[in-house]
Amino acid sequence: QVQLVESGGGLVQPGGSLRLSCAASGILVSRYAMNWYRQAPGNQRELVATINSDGSTNYADSVKGRFTISRDNTKNTVYLQMDSLKPEDTAVYYCNFRRSTTNFWGQGTQVTVSS
Repeated sequence: QVQLVESGGGLVQPGGSLRLSCAASGILVSRYAMNWYRQAPGNQRELVATINSDGSTNYADSVKGRFTISRDNTKNTVYLQMDSLKPEDTAVYYCNFRRSTTNFWGQGTQVTVSS
């Protein structure tokens, strides 16, 4: 059974950093394009970052240069390092991958950037 479990969210001041983790079971994260999405209240869920099976990465323009996606194949875990956080980064962050036509999601982790 596939399971994605996010952790690492919390309250941080503007300019601070957080690292989110997505621990996967039932799949090997190295074999799929793994994504981080976020959803702020009243907004649609948006794609933040992707790490492809070949290790290449892509980022939304709003987070380029501040966020870094990575994975540890030995731990079967995907990370999102978030630096220089801004209040507009406040959202619930979700881990995701797609297999065939099915999207798999974690439960989400709340990130709040506020002074």
